[in-house]
Amino acid sequence: MSAKLVIIPTLNEVENIENIIKSIFALPADFSILIVDDQSNDGTQEKILEQAEKNKRLYYLFRKGQKGLGRAYVAGFKWALNKDFDYIFQMDADFSHDPEDLLKLYKTCHEFNYDMAIGSRYVKGVNVVNWPMKRILLSWLASKYVKFITRMPIEDATAGFVCYKRKILKNLNLNKIQFVGYAFQIEMKYKVYLHKYKIKEVPVIFTDREKGKSKMSARIIKEAVFGVLKLKLQKHNT
Repeated sequence: MSAKLVIIPTLNEVENIENIIKSIFALPADFSILIVDDQSNDGTQEKILEQAEKNKRLYYLFRKGQKGLGRAYVAGFKWALNKDFDYIFQMDADFSHDPEDLLKLYKTCHEFNYDMAIGSRYVKGVNVVNWPMKRILLSWLASKYVKFITRMPIEDATAGFVCYKRKILKNLNLNKIQFVGYAFQIEMKYKVYLHKYKIKEVPVIFTDREKGKSKMSARIIKEAVFGVLKLKLQKHNT
């Protein structure tokens, strides 16, 4: 059985973290979990430590300061590459990504031999629950914008639910990852695309969080909009 690691970044997710951990470990597959926490002060870290005592497949990195989503994932990727994991996943802690869909992403890479599987909201219509229409439209238009600028054949370039084969992360220069917010999601996909790896979008239903607070901000949106242009201009820097 191939070793599988789910990386989950957290910042004040005390209302969700215990349940997301239990839901992943309840799946009929041997997923391990790495939580990368950016100095939560709401009890999230204490919950992680409690669960780690109960399951040896739960690991954690507690970082000082709030360094951003992209930096959290890069730290997790580097940690995973120092271990023996064959498939490395990224997902949110707030149940916007259904843990059951981890099985679909894994199957896409393991059985159908794709190098990257993306849990996509837009590959078959618009599969988003509990978002206001304005936010759905903004997200959908952002994906169209990214596709137009980069020419990537990907409908949901900002998706944060992904499975990577180990070789992708090993061959990318993780030290050159530039962005920390949602532009990070675009940057990773663009670099995988430029390396000509096999990418598959898997339709999933995205459900907005019911507990806790979103980390979205105007700065993150600005980084994503202008970051796409920067990526295109620096196409060689992969």
